[in-house]
Amino acid sequence: MRRLLAATVTALSAAAIAALAAVPAAAAPSPLPTFDFSACPAPPANADPGTWRCEAFVSQGVLTIGDRDVPIGEMRLTFSEGKVNGEFAQVFGELRHAPARIPGSFGATMQLKYGGYSDFQSNDERRGELDLYAVLRHPLLPKGCTIGTLDAALHSVVKDDPAVPFEVISQNPKTVKFGVVDTQLALPRTSGCGGLAPVADHLLGLPSASGKNTFKQVTYVQFKPL
Repeated sequence: MRRLLAATVTALSAAAIAALAAVPAAAAPSPLPTFDFSACPAPPANADPGTWRCEAFVSQGVLTIGDRDVPIGEMRLTFSEGKVNGEFAQVFGELRHAPARIPGSFGATMQLKYGGYSDFQSNDERRGELDLYAVLRHPLLPKGCTIGTLDAALHSVVKDDPAVPFEVISQNPKTVKFGVVDTQLALPRTSGCGGLAPVADHLLGLPSASGKNTFKQVTYVQFKPL
């Protein structure tokens, strides 16, 4: 009898181990990016005390031009917001983006730059607005080759992306995640590309009218009181 019980226990234990092994392990949560607040702008001199905070964004995005996807990789952005005389106010800090390789372009890269205007006060119509331009680099392109310019920037209006719903990751420090998408971004012909402008335009499919392009980002934001 003892041998029979021992054999039964051994068989059940083996079955339990096999069953556990068959259950797929839960996916590990995606690690949070590191947040850098070093470029946070100080509140203006007449800021309302205790109302200001800095927001540090870390995004991963894709720019689709017609039927061409350009993974733009990581983009970092900081700004401060609060109140001045009881009214909402913002101060832009910095946009950082490393050159991203453009697929099928023989080694050309695209680097996004701040175009001089931003409005991150979200409302029912959109999450925010940002002016950008893109610097194009390749050994054969002149130094000032761009899509858009600082004086004639690309105006991006982003809305919530239902595919990446808003999520509170942490309350201390406050950290959130969400997705945004701009389906109305218009892209002009290249500027300052010299004799290779027609080649660059052809490779990128420019100009590309509003409604033919998509700019999507998955964004993490962390907040810091100022």
